[in-house]
Amino acid sequence: MTYPPREHRISFAQAAELTRRYRESVPAEALKAGALHADQVLELLKQPGCVAVRIYLGRDADAKETLVLVGVDDQDRDMTGGMMLDVIFPCPPFCEGGGGLNT
Repeated sequence: MTYPPREHRISFAQAAELTRRYRESVPAEALKAGALHADQVLELLKQPGCVAVRIYLGRDADAKETLVLVGVDDQDRDMTGGMMLDVIFPCPPFCEGGGGLNT
């Protein structure tokens, strides 16, 4: 399956509104975001056949929310035999530099 054309880029104002609405809808301690090292995200995206990235919500062994990233091929299949990412730096507490997306 080929993903139809879509512009994923949004303005800062749109991003701030989306994240504000989310923060207002969840408990204060809920996961708001997660950071990963760029080199590993790029490695995931550079896998042969990777055309997209899918982000799953998950829970770790301590029942804390996390994010799982997996490459997606041109048939819309998760590339589960390849590299996947987790072990995010969760926000909170790793979100001091939210720059308006976490305030």
